[in-house]
Amino acid sequence: MDRLYPAHIEAIAEALSNIFGENKYADREIARVLQADKRRGSKDRAFIAEHTYGVVRNYRLLRHVMGGSKPKKREDWWRLIGIHLLSEGYELPEWREFGDFDEEELKSRWDEAKAIRALRESIPDWLDKVGEEQLGEELWTSTLAALNEQAPVALRANTLKTTPEELAGVLASDGIGTEPISANGLLVTERKNLFATKAFKQGLFEVQDFSSQQAAPTLEVEPGQTVIDACAGAGGKSLHLAALMQNKGRLISLDIHEWKLNELKKRARRNGVSNLETRPITSTKVIKRLSGKADRLLLDVPCSGLGVLRRNPDAKWKLSQDFIDRVVKEQTEIITSYSRMVKPGGKMVYATCSILPQENDAQVDAFLASPAGEGWTLEHKHTFLPQVEGFDGFFVSRLVKE
Repeated sequence: MDRLYPAHIEAIAEALSNIFGENKYADREIARVLQADKRRGSKDRAFIAEHTYGVVRNYRLLRHVMGGSKPKKREDWWRLIGIHLLSEGYELPEWREFGDFDEEELKSRWDEAKAIRALRESIPDWLDKVGEEQLGEELWTSTLAALNEQAPVALRANTLKTTPEELAGVLASDGIGTEPISANGLLVTERKNLFATKAFKQGLFEVQDFSSQQAAPTLEVEPGQTVIDACAGAGGKSLHLAALMQNKGRLISLDIHEWKLNELKKRARRNGVSNLETRPITSTKVIKRLSGKADRLLLDVPCSGLGVLRRNPDAKWKLSQDFIDRVVKEQTEIITSYSRMVKPGGKMVYATCSILPQENDAQVDAFLASPAGEGWTLEHKHTFLPQVEGFDGFFVSRLVKE
């Protein structure tokens, strides 16, 4: 076990106070705290990040064990962190902040919580109810448990510049262990700062979860085609599509946020992508002008993000039923409108990083039954589950237009 230092606990407490008190995003807040003290080594930084995420992941459970009240003061956050560290097997120092713990009482509350799924897996009651209604008790229970584990780190080799085998060798020389998990995917088995490596700066790989890596190949692109990534975001899947197209043909990446497309341009340069053009969606005219132009269309639509709770554990405290209702409506509007960009004989992939059927199978079924879905047929669909494949929850489907 690592030795505990007050400065580390203080940093974790500061991050948690802002995540829950100021509604900050966990990844950004952790990055801010880590950057605040340049003297910290890699082990110190890893400890702070790991245990901040650990508390966020189990926030409701830890609050219950502490007595149920919401942490407000610095001392409250220290107590919550202390309970988390005890659960991880640490022996707490005799510091003032940890001095009045009754470990027998804490253990009793912990055992009590184990019998209640929403407490055990530390999730809001309303979200636990939605999950059970959508997936059924047995599947939801196993899925939720897997979503509450720490996420693995996966890479996708950029085949425009290297092969997975070559990449594994380059990373090994930097002390980073990997093992193959798919055609171009590697699982990181020994962690270091991947973004500081020469391999990353040279564009040899992107950090991308295994499940997310399945979207681009499912689209069955070929060099020379016109391919549209219509909800591109910062473009991880666009970069994958460019590699599968061997930089041949036309790849158009669209998004409503121009700043994300600007980030994609930087990533494309690093990756050696030359067939990409970006277009911000500033009005419905952008979509209308592309009507009937695409051989292939990728719709990785906005969603609840429930499939990626392992890497974004704070999302479960930011979600609401209203948000899910709004995003489901948005998904329907996107597949109805954007599908018109596909030419006859073309194909479309509809994908989400959710595990809820109402965002996945039900959306595809509703589209096929609607006037917009006339002439479309479903070729393939699959829901990736963390307890089955071992990675993020993700849905991918492929439809073909007559």
